[in-house]
Amino acid sequence: MSLTDTARDGLADTLGAVKVAAGLVLLAALSWEIIAGDHVHMSGTYLTIQFIVCLVFLCDFFVRWTAAERRTRFFWRNLPFLLLSVPYLNILAWSGLRMTHDWAILVGLIPLLRAFLAMIIIVRWLVRGTKMRRLFVAYIFTVVVFTYISALVFYDYEALANPKLHGFGNALWWAWMNVTTVGAEIFPVTVIGKIFCVLLPSLGMMFFPIFTTYVLQEYAPDEKSGQ
Repeated sequence: MSLTDTARDGLADTLGAVKVAAGLVLLAALSWEIIAGDHVHMSGTYLTIQFIVCLVFLCDFFVRWTAAERRTRFFWRNLPFLLLSVPYLNILAWSGLRMTHDWAILVGLIPLLRAFLAMIIIVRWLVRGTKMRRLFVAYIFTVVVFTYISALVFYDYEALANPKLHGFGNALWWAWMNVTTVGAEIFPVTVIGKIFCVLLPSLGMMFFPIFTTYVLQEYAPDEKSGQ
């Protein structure tokens, strides 16, 4: 029996909240794993948390697929979300394949990307107002979260290789300075660190035209009416 539109919307809202909660748990677990870890091995606790979060994402996909009015169309349109929800890190660990900590961190970011997309959707849904305002808030959210994740990855890769990096606070400051295009005195020495050193200023430069458009759209009508 197919669901009504109201029931389908209610189910989507509930699952959306569950996905955001799972994503926050995963982000907190990754933060603890990197900041308090040894930068060499992945802990069993983190692997367990990631597996549970991935199960939540997979259940969300299959529940919404079952409730979809056009299942074939839903499957193909949401296939990327399904692929991002697979617990690759756990599968590799169960298969006995040994992976370096550096690669494990990158593979572990895949489900976090799935959580990140879910958070953006919820943020845009919570913000009232014009489409431009929702886009602006979603972009601010993207910049903040991506900067924080970049600091985590930078710290994990550079902690044992960069003598100028002293603690996660330094890494977070480095990320914020780069996203604002100001730059920091800490220069990356690893390949991943250099990649993020390019990505962060690029994301920061994308902010200025969106910010300018938002300001013009929000305040230009008021100035015109006041003349």
